Amino acid sequence: MITVNKSDIIEDFHGTKVADPYRWLEDSSSEATLAWVEDREKECMAYFAEIESKSNDKQRLTELWNFPKHFVPKKVKDKLFYQKNDGLQNQAVLYMKQDGVEKVILDPNSLSDDGTVAMTDFSVGREGRYVAYSTAANGSDWQEVKVRDVTTCEDLVDVIQWVKFTAVVWSPDGKGFYYSRFPKPGTIADEEEGTHHKVFYHQLGTDQSEDILLHEQPEEKELMFTPILSEDKQYLCLHVNFGTASENRFYYKDIEKDESFTKLLDQQDAEYSFITNEGTVFYFKTDLHAPKMRVIAIDLLSPERENWKEIISEQAAVMEYIKFVDGKFVMVLSQDAHHTIHIYDKEGRFEQEIELPFIGSLTDLTVNSGSTEMYFGITSFTNPTTVYHYDFSMNELTLVSESSIPFERMDYETTQVFYPSKDDTKIPMFLVHKKGLELDGQNPVILYGYGGFNVSLTPSFNPAILRWLEKGGVYAVANLRGGMEYGEEWHKAGMLENKQNVFDDFIAAGEWLIENKYTSTEKLSIMGGSNGGLLVAACMVQRPDLFGAVICRVPVIDMLRYHKFTIGKYWIPEYGNAENPEHFPFMYAYSPLHNVREGVKYPPILIATADSDNRVVPAHAKKFTAILNEKADPSTTVILRLEKKAGHGLGKPTSKQIDEWVDFYAFLEKELKE
Repeated sequence: MITVNKSDIIEDFHGTKVADPYRWLEDSSSEATLAWVEDREKECMAYFAEIESKSNDKQRLTELWNFPKHFVPKKVKDKLFYQKNDGLQNQAVLYMKQDGVEKVILDPNSLSDDGTVAMTDFSVGREGRYVAYSTAANGSDWQEVKVRDVTTCEDLVDVIQWVKFTAVVWSPDGKGFYYSRFPKPGTIADEEEGTHHKVFYHQLGTDQSEDILLHEQPEEKELMFTPILSEDKQYLCLHVNFGTASENRFYYKDIEKDESFTKLLDQQDAEYSFITNEGTVFYFKTDLHAPKMRVIAIDLLSPERENWKEIISEQAAVMEYIKFVDGKFVMVLSQDAHHTIHIYDKEGRFEQEIELPFIGSLTDLTVNSGSTEMYFGITSFTNPTTVYHYDFSMNELTLVSESSIPFERMDYETTQVFYPSKDDTKIPMFLVHKKGLELDGQNPVILYGYGGFNVSLTPSFNPAILRWLEKGGVYAVANLRGGMEYGEEWHKAGMLENKQNVFDDFIAAGEWLIENKYTSTEKLSIMGGSNGGLLVAACMVQRPDLFGAVICRVPVIDMLRYHKFTIGKYWIPEYGNAENPEHFPFMYAYSPLHNVREGVKYPPILIATADSDNRVVPAHAKKFTAILNEKADPSTTVILRLEKKAGHGLGKPTSKQIDEWVDFYAFLEKELKE
């Protein structure tokens, strides 16, 4: 066993004494931590130094990444705004097209030499003259908002700081915009980071210090506000959230009146997602009494619940999101983890389904107020985003852009199976592999999962996975409880005290793949990131005999202290809080950091994190590495890969993505036994 520095910290959780010997690693700037990290970096470099497959993988991954990547456009007046990556650009470029002429509005690759400054979002003003765009450096969640004149392609003087997770919403006159932000760092206590969110109005040409405060709730400092402008531009609305809870509140105010917001929906008893309005009638997608969602109408003049009207009832499939265009509801439904588009009239009558070219996922869907058209993108495991235009007046679907990739996609297939979990719940799983795959138990497998925060794992395209398929691998994606594949009940079945269901679902997926001869323990690898990093770490600790290798990315590991770092407190509705005596037992029971057993040989694990991750701080990965090195059988391979100038994944440059996957495949090449 490795001799390491340990502290004698022991905490009492409701009568249970819990040691935290590596808490010192939470201080990323201490000399002890820096020295420890330097040693882990040397180990990582030595581990990867002599793996011969790296060169070929780097070359092929670069080829597979080198194709045009198209994003769904947004139309404003007669101008189309969209992003595009020519192939190997570190960041996608923002373009505008007018009268058939394409023009570069912003090239984020010019903002840094190494591509580590990313444009994370953009919002076009009402007349299409100005674009407010957000940038983030080194993968940080902190963003800065600037405004660019599309005529001159020069920035105005406006700079908005201290922003995370906001929307920029232009005022009807185009002279400014609404946004939300946190207090300036240093003006509140460190432990209150991520609280005291406020909504402001910014007028173009003024300093941020002059922005007008529109809303705050200091008595409920952990609420977050997302501004929305109503369809008729008469109302400024707020989606109000407590952390990552599905349930939200909804406020509104007349944009022309100097008045406070009216709290239309303030009980936080369900999800209420604003769709559109017609005068005082507001339409919402909600899971109130409908776990798979329904559409309701609330008249502001008679907002009492007994006056609410159901417009579209709950369906067999989950209503994932809804837009309103040309007097119709455009509904994106998720059926067994893939998407369809249904059209309903304003009264809620079904009109038609838009036939999609292949089974997959919608990447985005945009509409323009007052128009009769929409744009959307669709993708799958082997198809990059293909963009379409739909004209309601002509009932016509037109291809806008697609990509040719250096990969023989017709040689591969995607199937979906349903397997029983520990409690016999049927869990869907996608399997992607070469056609004619021999089920001899000898195929290398990457089993991927997430299982939380009502996130659905619908088919998505990743060029890196093509390399795995070419190498004869199987890519399996399990749609675990905790996601939204079957509505809010599916989500709740995998959160809080039900979190163990998620691990059981994932373990059962591995067992099914082995039982059905897709692979064997020695060739079964598991991968997940963030909440998915927690997933694979917990499953590895619970079933070390089942897996041949583990890739654990930016993981949540310390379930007793996660809420004390940066925005971790937002996840309490999902995970719970160990300071609560009702939550502690189930959290402690699966917390990976606290369930590593002495002398157990665990499967080889690559723990990947990043020094600028201020969402899931790298202390989780460091402490997990340390406890494994201390307690696991000495023959257990534990590699910590700490990325520099990177964060949780937001805006990661293409070059860093390729290098990361080169290491992932080198790790699997070395550890999955013949």
